[in-house]
Amino acid sequence: MITGSPGCVALRILRVTALFLVLTPAAAWAQSATVSGVVLDQLGARVPGATVTIVGEQKDAGNTTAGSDGGYSIGNVAPGRYRVRAELSGFETSVTGPFYVSGGTVTMNVSLAIGPLQQAVVVTAAAAEVAKAQTGAPVTVIDQQVIDAINKPDVLEALRLTPGTNVQQTGARGGTTQIFVRGGNSNFTKVLIDGISANDIGGGVDLAQLQITGVGRIEVLRQSNSVVYGSDALTGVVSIETRRGRTRVPEFNYTLDGGNFATIQNDINVGGAVKRFDYFSDYSYFDTDNEVPNNGYRNHTYAGRFGVAFGRGTDVTGTLRHIDAKLGSPNAFDNFGIADDSTQKTRLTFGGLTASSQWTNRVQSSVRFGMSDQTANYLNPTGTGTYVDPFGFGGNYLGKVVTITGANGYSVTGRGILDYAFGPFPSTFNSRTTRKALSGQATVQVATNLQLSGGARYEREQGYADPEGDPSATRDNGGAFVEGRVGLGARVYLNGGVGVEHNAAFKNAVTPRVSVAAYLHEATKGAVGATKLTFNAGKGIKAPSLSQESSSLFVRLESASTAARANVGPIGPERSISVDVGVEQEFAGGRARAGVSYFHNDFDDLIEYVGRAILPRLGVSPEAAAASGFGAYVNSQSFKAQGIETTFEAALSRELRVMASYTYLDAEVTKSLSGGVLSPAMNPKFPGIQIGQYAPLVGARPFRRPANSGSLMVAYSKGAVDAALSAFFVGKRDGSTFLDDEFFGTSLLLPNKDLEAAYQKVDVSAGYRPFKYLRGFISIENLFDKDYDASFGFPALGLTARAGVTVSLGGN
Repeated sequence: MITGSPGCVALRILRVTALFLVLTPAAAWAQSATVSGVVLDQLGARVPGATVTIVGEQKDAGNTTAGSDGGYSIGNVAPGRYRVRAELSGFETSVTGPFYVSGGTVTMNVSLAIGPLQQAVVVTAAAAEVAKAQTGAPVTVIDQQVIDAINKPDVLEALRLTPGTNVQQTGARGGTTQIFVRGGNSNFTKVLIDGISANDIGGGVDLAQLQITGVGRIEVLRQSNSVVYGSDALTGVVSIETRRGRTRVPEFNYTLDGGNFATIQNDINVGGAVKRFDYFSDYSYFDTDNEVPNNGYRNHTYAGRFGVAFGRGTDVTGTLRHIDAKLGSPNAFDNFGIADDSTQKTRLTFGGLTASSQWTNRVQSSVRFGMSDQTANYLNPTGTGTYVDPFGFGGNYLGKVVTITGANGYSVTGRGILDYAFGPFPSTFNSRTTRKALSGQATVQVATNLQLSGGARYEREQGYADPEGDPSATRDNGGAFVEGRVGLGARVYLNGGVGVEHNAAFKNAVTPRVSVAAYLHEATKGAVGATKLTFNAGKGIKAPSLSQESSSLFVRLESASTAARANVGPIGPERSISVDVGVEQEFAGGRARAGVSYFHNDFDDLIEYVGRAILPRLGVSPEAAAASGFGAYVNSQSFKAQGIETTFEAALSRELRVMASYTYLDAEVTKSLSGGVLSPAMNPKFPGIQIGQYAPLVGARPFRRPANSGSLMVAYSKGAVDAALSAFFVGKRDGSTFLDDEFFGTSLLLPNKDLEAAYQKVDVSAGYRPFKYLRGFISIENLFDKDYDASFGFPALGLTARAGVTVSLGGN
């Protein structure tokens, strides 16, 4: 078991790594090598006759022609860092990523594609890397080219380009931001930073804190994969990867820009590779006042990645991302007419160490240790607004008299409670959670078309009531999986696996998953290219949060009588069953690709708070219900989400790239026993209309899930000029004002249906490089100054314009 503070654990691992390097035989560091492999097409078929070159940092190490079986071998390669380039008429030239050789035989396969569209290798769709063309899983890759083109400071803006996802920010920059994948809740998506879980324990991720600093690649899987990733991967996985140093000559970049709302950003990074070692470090500072009072946002982020190749096939990589952010929190300014004086601070640290080894050309393995430390501090210094005590036993602070109008045409006028005076001021709330995880897996190429993987993981999760004190809750969790990938002939690719998860909260769960890709028509240079059919099905799980577990019925009854505890088990995991089918068609010699898919997700055993009087409906005895106090958390809610997802991407030329998507979503709450749902609120101004004040009613849509959404990106780059346009479209959404009036009444509630307005957000950016080392740019967000993407009452950021320069030196 790994124990101790994250810093101490990391130091121990670094010491072990250093000792390993010292003890590695010197002969393994300085021998000539043989580089061999196979040239494949995008579906994994062997391609004969390609010219293969081993490209070195200073000079090539040799070239050859792939044989009739697509194989190649080049010997007498001196120790150093290389890439493999493959060229063949009728295919796009392909170059692998850099790798280090130092004796023995290094296996490096290379894939050729018919057209210029990206045929990325993806990491979230299976236990081992797999070509996107050989999986049926719906995966979107946002590469460095797209990240640079849209020129946004935060990760969330890049994620808006993903089909089937809805990114929603509560207010302006820095406000809580959530991602909803294919209709699921915001905490149903696993977010990984360099392979390390960024989710809060049993919860989601606030994407607003994740700057684009040092990010080289983002991958989004829009389907459950609890087989490999365990808890939290009910609807998908987001994998964020830090850039890696690649160049022999160090590459240095410094960016300075500024704009309206007193916005300023500094970013400085350096990266490179020296023999066996590679390094990359990036630090950024972002500061803005935003548009309303007490809404300033500041973010310091450091991202680093350091690697070393040793022996004949092992690569060790260490990563670190640290975030220090502060936000003024004005609350729902439009609903109160006055800004609250609250602030919140966030400190996030994610660190990891990974060792990947290629033992033979058939066997590879990896071991990873990761840690996260997440601390939040919330401060409300004083009560804001007008103090009113209508009942004479303690009042609350009210906002101004405002008129609130929903996108559905309904409106109300009054004053809502801005600050509840239940406790003394200043009011504080502090939280801290930590996670340490150790995982390992191995992959074996059993036969030409059969690959098997297996792995296991252990993690310790801890929560702290006092961030400076001892942990108040600890969970020791684990899991294991097996997965197989097989090619049936040259046109069918099957991926299937099963995971077993053991969680301290709910004990055990089993999660199977299967993915199929079948080609009706192979890739050609003609007008109509490859036709790909896809099918995916799987089960996902999510563990309860620490607060849900501690206030669950099972825990509440720990001190109750034996009779009361009878037939009451631990709170269970939330569950999903996901199915999707689709077709994908290539056109114009691989220059364009369009796809359409149908998805259906059932979400069951969702956790909600159920009052004491309602618990007997779940089969709980009256004695147990009485012993629960006011109520408890139980698995009693469910909803479903289905829809159509369409995608299009094209490389119209070497200079012009287009990405577009549209999603239709139909979602409905099918079961809920929460008090506000069983006894809906009624605003006397709207007789006969039931309102869910804090949760959607049964038969209604879940909040913040639009029926219609889409995205578009057009990027152009030629010579010294580059430009990009990105646009996002979101339809009306159900929601709530969540307001209490001064009498704790319902006079400020509006009907839920279509409460939140549709919006369009259009962004443009352009750059010009007068010299190799200097680039000037301008970036405009929300070009038409629309009130977009805000929770009801939280004003979004208006038109923002930033202009700046980037100085780039070195590289090769």
